[in-house]
Amino acid sequence: MNLNLQGQSVAVIGCARGIGRAIAEGFAAEGCNVRGFDREKTADFITTGDVTNLEAVKSFAADMGTVDHVVFCVGIGSGKFGFPFWNLEPSDWSRVLEVNLIGAVNVAHAFAPKLIESGAGSMLFLVSVAGQMGSQTDPPYSASKAALINFTQCAAKDLGPHNVRVNALAPGMVKTELNQSIWAAGQKKLPEEQRVSFDDWAAEKIKKVSHLGRWQMPEEYAAMATFLASDHAKNITGQTINIDGGQVMHA
Repeated sequence: MNLNLQGQSVAVIGCARGIGRAIAEGFAAEGCNVRGFDREKTADFITTGDVTNLEAVKSFAADMGTVDHVVFCVGIGSGKFGFPFWNLEPSDWSRVLEVNLIGAVNVAHAFAPKLIESGAGSMLFLVSVAGQMGSQTDPPYSASKAALINFTQCAAKDLGPHNVRVNALAPGMVKTELNQSIWAAGQKKLPEEQRVSFDDWAAEKIKKVSHLGRWQMPEEYAAMATFLASDHAKNITGQTINIDGGQVMHA
């Protein structure tokens, strides 16, 4: 399938590694001009900055000139195991919400005028299946992603009349550093004799939550992200698309 994305300009926010990096590389493989924004500079195409700093995000957007597509791939957890929720303190929520939700809002504010001016294009937010099912593993993370799903719909309604599409892409179980941090936080709650390796924990969790029984890979999200940016998806907006091995199913 020819996506016809050659020469288009793409901003990928949160692309130093993991899914964001795979998405940036996926757009580059389609012949796009890709610019990245992240706290870490792991590649020459990345500008360093913090998504919670609105002026830094606006400066990055201004430096890009014309923009056709924007992808927000940022996500952090509380670093604690959240079941039951009172294992966490209310103060554990602030940074997670600031990065995962307000960071996305900052990006939307910075890039929406450019997309409106171009009269076309797309915006994509990486969310999570956790935001659709009240995951108890990390309530601040789950709630922040649920809020971002809702904001995706709001932004899709606002930008639709300008021919700009806005969607959310929800990962399930992906081998990234974030999943390893969830495992590590959970292990700290267990007695020494009950702790297990990451590989054993992950294998057992996959059996429980994924009907297909396998990990999802970063490259799968890159394939969907590029498709959603293409004209093949010109009537897809306001949607949350799960790539999760069947982890979340809505009756």
